[in-house]
Amino acid sequence: MTSDTSAPAGAQHFEFASDISGTGRGETTPGVRRRSGAAATVLPEPFAGVFADYQANLTKPGGPLDADSVRVYCSRVRQYLAWLAGGMVDGDPLTDPDARDWAARDYRRHLQAVAKRKPSTINAHLTAVDDFYRRRGLGPARVKRAEISQAAPRALGKRDQLRLLREVDRVPSLRDKAIAYTAFYAGTRIAETVALDVADVAMSARRGHLVIRYGKNGKYRQVPLHPKLRAVLEDWLTERAKKWTGAATEPALFLNRRGGRLSARSAYTVLRAIAEAANLPVGREEVFTPHVLRHTAGTTMTREGTDIVIVAELLGHSVETARRYSLPTLEDRRKAIERLTVDE
Repeated sequence: MTSDTSAPAGAQHFEFASDISGTGRGETTPGVRRRSGAAATVLPEPFAGVFADYQANLTKPGGPLDADSVRVYCSRVRQYLAWLAGGMVDGDPLTDPDARDWAARDYRRHLQAVAKRKPSTINAHLTAVDDFYRRRGLGPARVKRAEISQAAPRALGKRDQLRLLREVDRVPSLRDKAIAYTAFYAGTRIAETVALDVADVAMSARRGHLVIRYGKNGKYRQVPLHPKLRAVLEDWLTERAKKWTGAATEPALFLNRRGGRLSARSAYTVLRAIAEAANLPVGREEVFTPHVLRHTAGTTMTREGTDIVIVAELLGHSVETARRYSLPTLEDRRKAIERLTVDE
């Protein structure tokens, strides 16, 4: 179970996982390949030129966004421009601040009422639209964000955790098994996982830790190795040194078939395939996405009584962000309803 697909930097066409209007052209999720029969959105002029300028600005060397964020921002801005090209707005939202504000508000309503997107997804799209307008010199649109109910981040329940781990144990590829265990037992973001170098794995006779240098805002942290992760990493490092191209010269912990660093997209594909084999629903609106493994780690530690400060340090969160893991989950709410008295 290996996949080494990757997207070339600066690509002009983006692959979409689903469409905001139901035509198969929609939001890019790193690692999700375009569905069969779907095509990249084609923008008419002048929107194609506007998008090309935005993309060129976004991909300048030394920018603040990583490659995955650039890809997602480009996808969301392309969707917004495609919606604008449909002629559903008044004025010129590309140059007039008032028209910009009305367009952004109408787009929010479209995402909510037509595309049926979740509040968090709507806000993510609006963030990309704000970035687009900032780079055009107009500044962000004046539009309220969608209200998000206070609930814990989506995490796997105990039963789904066991199903996933059993499937990981069946994976023949030590590399893929190590990727899955790193995400589950170290709570790493997918970009952090593929950014790991061999030198970031420290192991003694019985213990060890990972050094995470790629976290948001350049944060550095050390994550102790869970015994199962430690054992799999030992096996993977042995196989990597003996059998994999590039092992002697490439510092990356996880290699692709050509001997270079594995891409985030390929790691996403690995995790998604494992989840599908475990019969876990996949996709943005379903139970499993790779980031759910990170939330599962945070939720499990919090529910088991780990101090929230420690959870924050281990996952590279602020304490305030880590507190979300103590909020009620959808499963908590379901169980609360089921406890209501039934008159038989």
